[in-house]
Amino acid sequence: MTYDFLIIGGGIAGASAAYELAPYGSVLLLEMEDTPGFHATGRSAALFTRNYGNPVVRQVNNASAAFFHTPPEGFSETHLLTPRGLLTVAQGDDTSELDALLALSEPGEEVTKLNVDDACAMVPFLQPNRVLQVVFEANVADIDVASLQSSYLKGAKARGALIETKQAVIAMTRTGGIWNVQTARNSYFTGIIINAAGAWADQIGAIAGARSIGLVPKRRTAIMIKPPSDVICSTLPAVDFAVSGAYLKPEGGMLMASPGDATPTEPHDAWPDDMDIAELADWIERETTIKITKIEHSWAGLRSFVADESPVVGYDTEVSNFFWLAGQGGFGIMMAPALAILTSEMINTGRPGLQSEDFAHALSPGRLL
Repeated sequence: MTYDFLIIGGGIAGASAAYELAPYGSVLLLEMEDTPGFHATGRSAALFTRNYGNPVVRQVNNASAAFFHTPPEGFSETHLLTPRGLLTVAQGDDTSELDALLALSEPGEEVTKLNVDDACAMVPFLQPNRVLQVVFEANVADIDVASLQSSYLKGAKARGALIETKQAVIAMTRTGGIWNVQTARNSYFTGIIINAAGAWADQIGAIAGARSIGLVPKRRTAIMIKPPSDVICSTLPAVDFAVSGAYLKPEGGMLMASPGDATPTEPHDAWPDDMDIAELADWIERETTIKITKIEHSWAGLRSFVADESPVVGYDTEVSNFFWLAGQGGFGIMMAPALAILTSEMINTGRPGLQSEDFAHALSPGRLL
């Protein structure tokens, strides 16, 4: 059988693309691991905010908002978003990031300045003498990543897509307009390849004969700790520390913490560095009133970027019918709906739709040449 579309990678990018492409032809999704979303998607505790990332990323986030708030009928059995709020704290003399956030405030998406006392009342473990300025975004929400991923996969299957796991791609050739994609177990034939391989996307591109897009996977560390006994996690906002890049986020009655690290690395099954964990624990105890007696869990994930930190979505400039859906960085979960729709538009009509036309050119692989 020759599939119309063959997607490499079963994370949120590949799963969402499968869902959007399935109504237009036969879809095969190949995932190298036992379970789709094993790497970056399965290790993400994402927030949805329109104000995160560079201007292009923010446009894409905005385009995804309607899907998250009102998904297609029957898409998910649970709400995809849960109100959380985000407090961004400047602890040093540099308040430029907070000023930039305040400038993004608009009706319905307000960003407001708080005084230190109000911020510390909202987040009791902040140290008032370590807080210079604070802004609050009430409309930031938790994304139910597991539900989003599973709903995309379930929906793709219901629309006829086939999903194969344990199928790492080892070779690709194209003859007579048809791609032959080989794994260790099988060969598959397709008209169009969609490269949604996450941290491995440049490696997949090389197998296809495409030029590198300069993708750099970067490791991010996270730990889970118990909150102070007088803190109720369900009422806490997420807290972002602007200068250091560290953040704390309530998660299932615990606090997830990350130093916001972005260590360049090779694509692999990421694990946390012991020194990064120790430095994060020390930072938390210095900058907040939290005392860590035990790290309940630790992990790491890879966030992959190209030079301008915008995603890469579009046909390769040299290799025919090879479509890039890569470089989502730390924004991939919240951008997934809009990028999947753009992928379907570009493949099926050759041009972006009304929702996508403002940012599609800025995502083209051709911009990287």
